[in-house]
Amino acid sequence: MKYLITSLSFLVLLCSYSFAQNIKIKTGIEVLKDNNFKQLQGKRIGLITNPTGVDNNLKSTIDILYEANGVELAVLYGPEHGVRGDVHAGDKIADFNDPNTGVPVYSLYESTRKPTPEMLNGIDVLVYDIQDIGCRSYTYISTMYLAMEAASENDIEFMVLDRPNPLGGLKVEGNLVEEGFFSFVSQLKIPYIYGLTCGELAEMINGEGMLSKQCKLTVVKMKKWRRKMNFENTGLPWVPTSPHIPFAHSANFYPSTGILGELGYMSIGVGYTLPFEMVAAEWINAEEFAGALNSKNLPGIIFRPIHLKPYYSVGQGENYQGVQIYLTDFSKARLSDIQFHIMEVAAKLYPDRKVFDHASDNRFSMFDKVCGSDEIRLKFSENHSFEDISGYWTKDEENFRKLSKKYYLYKN
Repeated sequence: MKYLITSLSFLVLLCSYSFAQNIKIKTGIEVLKDNNFKQLQGKRIGLITNPTGVDNNLKSTIDILYEANGVELAVLYGPEHGVRGDVHAGDKIADFNDPNTGVPVYSLYESTRKPTPEMLNGIDVLVYDIQDIGCRSYTYISTMYLAMEAASENDIEFMVLDRPNPLGGLKVEGNLVEEGFFSFVSQLKIPYIYGLTCGELAEMINGEGMLSKQCKLTVVKMKKWRRKMNFENTGLPWVPTSPHIPFAHSANFYPSTGILGELGYMSIGVGYTLPFEMVAAEWINAEEFAGALNSKNLPGIIFRPIHLKPYYSVGQGENYQGVQIYLTDFSKARLSDIQFHIMEVAAKLYPDRKVFDHASDNRFSMFDKVCGSDEIRLKFSENHSFEDISGYWTKDEENFRKLSKKYYLYKN
């Protein structure tokens, strides 16, 4: 029995070593560990994290900081989906004590999205460690911004443990958010795809006057990450960032159909095995639809006919047809444009199914918030043509690319 336990322990150690050997970068938490947590010594820490906050061997940042010598992990703060990832999108998160450590947990979702002075009482440093997906409407960066604002107002240090942007650091797509359309899904004046790591974005927030006053910001940089890397290039394990982003490649498709999904008139694969990777409806002919989309010859993109029956959400239990999206050349593909091409082809093939004729009015508000403007909807509604909005959708991209280079922490 003793021999068996020893052998099993050796196998676990060997597997861990082999796994670690494939990892090509060090994330912020790894670098912090290597420095023996020197930036946090003698301080009371408030940690904003979720299950994606792990080291290269998948140990939680919560447990790492809780066990770190000279560091007191005093409070945890949970974004959407919660600290341990046990809350579904939109569900209320109650305050409680973390069962693993006994540390108090406050929710930064629903009614209290910005840490209150009471939540920050006695905290010296707010630490942020969450894997993001590089898209403006994903709410974790909104949580980071509001926490930075609270840190600034309460004279508390703010630290970002940086992680890769799974879309890389080169793609920029979409217009900037406009006045009247800032919300939790468009909290910052940035494009829909913004091409920065969370650490770089935090530097931009601080440097471009997006806060009422600058906060004392530290970014613990990654080692060996490059802008041209996709997530697979890093060798890091992927921890689902939310229930419908189960794999690293899921992040590629979220900006391709997420805006369309706000209208609720097609399935975008949420409720099936391909979240955000497909679109379908009961009124679509799969082969006809795929043929029309492929005739557009969109760079780096191919559409495959698909037949399915969603398990839940839009189209639950119904026979649907549509297309699965394939990215054949990620560098050439414009991800966010895909949904608008889909909306255009749907309107041409099935004129009685034009998107804004069938989506309910209460969906329009969220669509506009995610787009950061109502101009996209209003211009598209005129002819249901991508050409009518392409100039508006792309108008801010080049200027943002130039601006964001000031805040690059990593090379190509």
